[in-house]
Amino acid sequence: MIAPAPRVRRRAFLAVAACAAVPALAGASGVSFARGGGPLVFAAASLKNALDEVNRQYGADTGGKATISYAASSTLAKQIESGAPADIFISADRRWMDYAQERDLIDPKTRHELLGNSLVLIAPKDSPLDTGQATIAPGFPLARWLGDGRLAMAETRSVPAGIYGKAALIRLDVWDQVAGRVAAAENVRAALALVARGEAPLGIVYKTDAAIEPSVKVIGTFPGNTHKPIIYPMALTRSARPDAAGFADYLRGPAARNLFEKYGFTVLDPER
Repeated sequence: MIAPAPRVRRRAFLAVAACAAVPALAGASGVSFARGGGPLVFAAASLKNALDEVNRQYGADTGGKATISYAASSTLAKQIESGAPADIFISADRRWMDYAQERDLIDPKTRHELLGNSLVLIAPKDSPLDTGQATIAPGFPLARWLGDGRLAMAETRSVPAGIYGKAALIRLDVWDQVAGRVAAAENVRAALALVARGEAPLGIVYKTDAAIEPSVKVIGTFPGNTHKPIIYPMALTRSARPDAAGFADYLRGPAARNLFEKYGFTVLDPER
């Protein structure tokens, strides 16, 4: 039996923007890019743990190393548009890769759908809500489960995880219950942090995010038909340096595939 969420101690939600542990390097802001000898990769925040391990394995296998900057896909696409010298862009949805392609920022011949993911509802580890017991179906009592707390989500207008989450809640006819009670974060890892720290009683993140955070538990999984497929496309930018193609190929190879699957991603476009 799922009990309503208790009152959760709330810190200032103005700290949301500061809680992302993986900020992007901002070329348009005048901040210099610490480029190493390898390619500069702009990647969705939800990829951090998996892609960092892939990068370490790439170093062990080849002696090379990429520099990786993580943030919301929307932020990264706009930074590339503003002149940030990224070599590879990995978005958490097709929309922002389309945005880059429409502006001739990527080489469409190098575009591939790399990974898939799913969307889950999470709570702090010590929440009275039962792990995996929530039935996420039309009209489910999300507002009651929240108690007087807020729902942590990535920003719902531009950040892929937030867009997917809002679409799912609309499809399930519960968005109107919680629209005014969303703690909007700049990316999905920031939303995850709010729940992990007990600042929000519930949050919507990717399955892979929940898997790497021991301070949260999955309450339920959103049916795939409630939102567009969660796809991570990858492409070289128009300004990509020659060594970028090798790292992009590695991301589609067997070593990377094993690591992405270890972190719960579905590999969509493995190198044959």
